[in-house]
Amino acid sequence: MTGDPRPEVQLEQVLEQVLEQVRALTQRVDRLEAELAQTRALLPVPEVPPEVVLAISAAVAEFLGHRAKVKQVHYRSGAAWAQQGRAMVHGHRIMHGVR
Repeated sequence: MTGDPRPEVQLEQVLEQVLEQVRALTQRVDRLEAELAQTRALLPVPEVPPEVVLAISAAVAEFLGHRAKVKQVHYRSGAAWAQQGRAMVHGHRIMHGVR
């Protein structure tokens, strides 16, 4: 042999380096998540304007055929509603000239 370390030793050294990097990244993510939680706690919760509540109430009353009481309205932070709407528009086929 030429004095090269055994492959097992090299592998152990590489694994130890990778584990140290994973530990450092885990600590960084934990720190960033804590900072994000603090920032979110300081932000005010957006309120739904009364005009929007009135419009929702009118739409619900029209749909149901009688007046209904809106108990809660809150903002959604996800994009599922918009995504579903885009999917409906893209999936709609208009047949021109077909009878």
